[in-house]
Amino acid sequence: MGKINAIITGIGGYVPDYVLTNEELSRMVDTNDEWIMTRVGIKERRILTEEGLGTSYMARKAAKELIRKTGVNPDEIDALIVATSTSDYHYPSTASIVIGKLGLKNAFAFDFWAACCGFIYSLDVATSLIQSGRYKKIILIGADKMSSATDYKDRSTCPLFGDGAGAVLLEATEETEYGLQDSYLRTDGLGLPFLHMKAGGSVSPASHFTVDHRMHFTYQEGRTVFRYAVTNMSNDSTLIAERNGLTKDNINWIIPHQANMRIIEAVARRLELPMEKVMVNIEHFGNTSAATIPLALWEYEPKLRKGDNIIMTAFGAGFVHGANFYRWAYDGK
Repeated sequence: MGKINAIITGIGGYVPDYVLTNEELSRMVDTNDEWIMTRVGIKERRILTEEGLGTSYMARKAAKELIRKTGVNPDEIDALIVATSTSDYHYPSTASIVIGKLGLKNAFAFDFWAACCGFIYSLDVATSLIQSGRYKKIILIGADKMSSATDYKDRSTCPLFGDGAGAVLLEATEETEYGLQDSYLRTDGLGLPFLHMKAGGSVSPASHFTVDHRMHFTYQEGRTVFRYAVTNMSNDSTLIAERNGLTKDNINWIIPHQANMRIIEAVARRLELPMEKVMVNIEHFGNTSAATIPLALWEYEPKLRKGDNIIMTAFGAGFVHGANFYRWAYDGK
C-alpha cells in the first residue's frame, strides 16, 4: 500500500432556529445595531434556547446530517472527535455523549480543547490518525454553545457569540495530492489574563461567590485579543502560503475564524486576496468558536471544486493560533 492521506468526503452542519438580532440585544444591554456592525460586523446569531440541550445536541444534529449526506455506514466509523470549549459536562466527554446518541458501535471518541482553533488543530490530529494506517474513517465535529458562556449584561462581549456545529467525514486515500497538505500550529501560553472564564474549573470551583460575581462567563480584553488575532492569523496564513508556493493567484479560498469582520478583512489584505475568495458567515452566525470554520465549509460547499487550494486560519484563548493548507477533493454538492 502506498502513502496514505486523509480527505474530507462530506460536510454536515446545524444551527439552532432561534435568531438573536442586534435589535433584540439592544433591549437587553446598552448597545445598538450600528455599534455592533461597525466594530465586529455581526447582524444576528443563532441561540440554542431549549432547556436541557447542550453542545452534544448540536454536534449530533450536524453528524446525523453528515451521515445522511455521505451515506457512510455508521459501523465503519473508527473515531469521533468533538472540538469544543463548551462541553455538556466536566465529564464525561461531549464526544462520548454524541457517539452514544448516534449508536456508533466500533468507534472511540474524545473531546479536543483548543478554543477557537479546535477545528484546525483537530483536523491535523485526525489526519495523522488516518495516516498511521490504523484508522480509515473519522467524524470530526466543531461545536460550541457559546451562549452558555456569554454574559448578556456585558455589552462588550454579548454581541459576539452564537451557537452551532459543523461536521466533516475524513476518509483514507492514496491520492495524496488532496487533503491536508501542511499545518502550522502554535500555542504561546501567555494569553490567560486576556481571554478566559474566571470560575468553574479546578482553580476556582463554582460557589455562591463565583455565581454572585458573574465569574462563569467569557472574560475578554478586546483590544489585546484583537491585535493578537490580526497579527498571528495574518502571519500564519502568509507563512503557510509561502512555504507551499501559494499566491493570490492560486489560492482559491481562505477560511478565517469568524471572530470579527475587521480581523477577517485584515487577513485578506495581508494575502492580497479579494473578499470574493474569503468564506464569511459572521454576519448571520457570529462567533461560534470551534464551529466557525466547519460551518463556513458547510455553507460554501456548493462553490467548492476539486483541486481548490484552501487556507484555514484561526486564533483563540491560550493563546492558540495556526493555519492549515488543504486541497479540496471533490466538486461541491
